[in-house]
Amino acid sequence: MSIILNFIKKYQNSLMVLLLLALIAVTVRLYPHAPLSQSLTFSNTYYDEHNKLLRITLADDERYRLWTPLEDISPNVIDGLLLHEDRWFYYHPGFNPISLTRAFFATYLGGGNRQGASTITMQLARMHWKLNTKTIEGKLIQLARAIELELMYSKHDILEAYLNYAPFGRNIESVGAASLIYFDKPVSQVNLPEALTLTVLPQSPTYRIDKQTGIAGNALVNARNQLFQRWQEIYHSEDNIAALFNQSLIMRQPEQLPFLAPHFINQIIQQQLGNSHQSKIITTLDNNLQTIIENQVNVFIERNSQTGIKNATVLLVDTKTMGVKALIGSADYFNNDIQGQVNGTIAKRSPGSTLKPFIYGLGFDQGILHPMSILKDVETDFGFYTPENFDRNFKGPISATEALIKSRNIPAVFIASKLKTPSFYQFLTAANIANLASEEHYGLALVLGGGEVTSQELATLYAMLENRGKWQPLKFIAKQTDNTSVVKKLLSPQASFMTKDMLLKNTRKQDILFKKQNTAIPVYFKTGTSWGFRDAWTAGGFKQYVLIVWLGNFDGSSNNAFVGADAATPLFFNIIDAINNYYPNTRAPNQELPKNMKKVDICLPSGNLVTKWCKVKGKTWFIPGVSPITVDNIYRPVMIDNLSGKVACAPYNLQTSHVEVFEYWPSDLAKIFAKAGMQKKSPPDSSHCLSPHNYLGQAPKITSPLKNVVYQFRINNQKNERISLNANVDGEVKKLYWFIDNQFIGSSLQNQTLDLLPTKSGVFKLLVVDDLGRSDARTIKVELLE
Repeated sequence: MSIILNFIKKYQNSLMVLLLLALIAVTVRLYPHAPLSQSLTFSNTYYDEHNKLLRITLADDERYRLWTPLEDISPNVIDGLLLHEDRWFYYHPGFNPISLTRAFFATYLGGGNRQGASTITMQLARMHWKLNTKTIEGKLIQLARAIELELMYSKHDILEAYLNYAPFGRNIESVGAASLIYFDKPVSQVNLPEALTLTVLPQSPTYRIDKQTGIAGNALVNARNQLFQRWQEIYHSEDNIAALFNQSLIMRQPEQLPFLAPHFINQIIQQQLGNSHQSKIITTLDNNLQTIIENQVNVFIERNSQTGIKNATVLLVDTKTMGVKALIGSADYFNNDIQGQVNGTIAKRSPGSTLKPFIYGLGFDQGILHPMSILKDVETDFGFYTPENFDRNFKGPISATEALIKSRNIPAVFIASKLKTPSFYQFLTAANIANLASEEHYGLALVLGGGEVTSQELATLYAMLENRGKWQPLKFIAKQTDNTSVVKKLLSPQASFMTKDMLLKNTRKQDILFKKQNTAIPVYFKTGTSWGFRDAWTAGGFKQYVLIVWLGNFDGSSNNAFVGADAATPLFFNIIDAINNYYPNTRAPNQELPKNMKKVDICLPSGNLVTKWCKVKGKTWFIPGVSPITVDNIYRPVMIDNLSGKVACAPYNLQTSHVEVFEYWPSDLAKIFAKAGMQKKSPPDSSHCLSPHNYLGQAPKITSPLKNVVYQFRINNQKNERISLNANVDGEVKKLYWFIDNQFIGSSLQNQTLDLLPTKSGVFKLLVVDDLGRSDARTIKVELLE
């Protein structure tokens, strides 16, 4: 003990200096300082959901660089580096005095070749501070910086930083980027030959590699093999590992890096959808599905190019996760003739009739109709708006299901005109359809594609039909944080189910790849064609997917071939067939029937609840408490006198009369039947009876003059300018009586019009009364001009 005390007393000053230096060193180490990665920018790597590399981007300084933690680097790389570069790394203070002395004498006194003595720490200092170490002054600065690194950072951090700073040839820096580019694998998974190759590259990053074949030159192979010989002296190696060093060393070059799903990755980058702090981004894309669809698009475009079809976009979404599984933004990304680098899935286009299913869904929720409600496909005005059908024909009475499948315009506009809250416009804005003009700007034309949507927006709408009316945004990143606040319930489960069920009844045309409809999986879809033949759409779903197909030109030019059913639908089903062939065992998820739904009996000609007089019955889905409750009024009982065969008047004598059932069709539908050569038998005349015979009839409805229209006439040409008075009436009505401001102006038969010749300007009340006492009224405005 006394010896120790005597030693301390004798050398106390020296010991205090050492203690003080130690405290300073500990303080410097513990004092907060920036990580060594802070001065660098890094590449991002994008993978599909199966960990397939889609793209690696350049860092801000145009280099490939990935930061890889030391724990994720193969031990063979670390051991090989220490063996090759700095065997005393864990023992020196940042420099190796022996190596420095030997290098100094050999370089400056011995007259020989220059020798390097830089430790890993010194090399890191040179790269980190970008030092010029070719002069003695530069070397001294390098030494000082190396000591600084050792004081501030651990050996772990220094070794990790070196491997992430080091050059590996071309514009590749960091061992992580080099491993991924050259060997197509993470640096944690390289074998021994690959690990030693990465080890020798930083000292000679200009080693030649054939850019065509990727075969490494002799210099690189020899440097690696020499290191392996030294390796074998220290580490045990199996014979099969040694045999690998006799094989050709093939290294992928940056020009051969994958550039897959370019529009998809570009969108993630441009919209900054990924986490900026992550260099590895796992996306929702399935590259297998992406490749299948790209092949189908290429074949389809080649097959139909003679018709002017040169471009297409396709979007495939998994409705369970809302992840985008495939995205083709154009038919050819590298084709400037079609503006191939434009991402067409985010371009605003007229949707044609693809939005119609959601009109019906809203109508179901608001109690306007059910799937078998009968709608009128007849010439109809809606105030200022008088729509036409695509084929410029009218089909008369048509069920809601058939009207949707056959894309009839008049029924869809009629339903939209009856919507309250939400209106169709409000529904679209709630579904995040961006950049819509005001609701007044579109009016009812919005139903028929008057607004514009993107393929991606359309996909979120169709996914609602699979997700029981819940709207959710698309996902591009696999581990993107779920934000439940953005989930919106825009349709009821019942309405979305019925809408999808209607679309499932849509059938495809036969084509080469499809022969037997009954062997196909269920597919629901809707076609769309924009005005002027600028856009052809098919949107729908199968299994758990929603598929959106668009054909057209990005410059908006038209082509008569751009018809949804004829152009987009074949590609739509070719894609589905190809996916089913590739994944034959996948099945659609089973879904239970929504609650509060049942099937009810209806009378098919009217779509209303069945009566005992109905001759043609069927069933439809019905939402109790919501769907319209109306009894059939087409088939009506009439008491017929047994002797005369005419209508018997009340009170009835059951001994001398009997009941017969007749069809009572409104006058507008009767005209359609007559035009189609389907003359309906007129109901019997009951005008000789004192009271109306039938209580089921409908009041007349004025169809001309139009609502909200100002009629302007020139006084000097008044005789040639008249207003036609017309009304749609019940089947039993024979005559109409017209009044202006309660003044009788004339009568007309049910199939005739009455001309009105205005004599003065003003606002007038027009009234029509049928021969059974039922009426309709409308206000009209007339202006007589000089």
